[in-house]
Amino acid sequence: MIYRAEGLTKVFSTGFLRTVKIRALDDVGFEVEEGEVLSIVGESGSGKSTLLRVLLKAIPPTSGEVEYRGRPLRSWKPLEYWREVQAVLQDPYSSFNPFYPIDRILYKTLEKYRPELPEAERVKAVSEALEAVGLSARDVVGKYPHQFSGGQLQRISIARALLVRPKVLLADEVVSMIDASLRVSVLNVLHDIREKMGMTMLFVTHDMGLASYIGDKVLVLYKGQAVEYGPAESIFSKPLHPYTQMLLASVPRVKERWRERVTSVTIEFSLAGSGCPFADRCPYATEACRTIRPKRIEAEKNHYVACHLYG
Repeated sequence: MIYRAEGLTKVFSTGFLRTVKIRALDDVGFEVEEGEVLSIVGESGSGKSTLLRVLLKAIPPTSGEVEYRGRPLRSWKPLEYWREVQAVLQDPYSSFNPFYPIDRILYKTLEKYRPELPEAERVKAVSEALEAVGLSARDVVGKYPHQFSGGQLQRISIARALLVRPKVLLADEVVSMIDASLRVSVLNVLHDIREKMGMTMLFVTHDMGLASYIGDKVLVLYKGQAVEYGPAESIFSKPLHPYTQMLLASVPRVKERWRERVTSVTIEFSLAGSGCPFADRCPYATEACRTIRPKRIEAEKNHYVACHLYG
């Protein structure tokens, strides 16, 4: 088991005197086996990036437990942990120091995380990492981040992560800022890395099509809550939660029966009360949905849903 999370909650304080509490994550749980790809999907503001920041040890959770390889996440020293877990962020341009050439950034990464490598081995490691993403050392020597396209720079971001030889790659909306014509090449790079290296990935996206292309499991978040979780094949062939059905209905050429079931949903945001956070948008909501928070149940084998329509 690579990751196991139970009751994961993150509350941010904001407003005057920081008295307003926002639950960015609310009782989230999931498991990720070694070599699996977990797609984390949901709209903007659903808690996807916050979850990745917690898993990257960038911010601590407010409550709940996360285990990495059988140990509590809090017990891992940051540098020890980051040697095994690397991230590729949404905006490739903000991921690099604009005053440093790319080759210097890559060598600095090796100096920090693999200082035992001699100089000749560092040159070889940089060359191999760039080749893995379809580039070469000649393409980057002496060039600065602004001299690359978004697609090239995102591939370099992946190469930088590979230099550390991580066991886990956290990918946060890695193709959202890339032209559609370049998205397939970046996704294929991730797919090849997973196939060749057996790397575990957590892939954050708001696009259900991308989630189905790359994921073995899917975790659906809505307003910080995990509303559905299970094998990708099961969720895409038989989505249970109305929110998951709505997300699938937004994908072109989805089966028409799912599209028909969600036509009455209005796309509005509201503050979550004590009941289901999706109740105000759900065409099947009852009074219980608005007053009682649904518990997560195993509706089918390994397929979990938090909805009063089931159980």
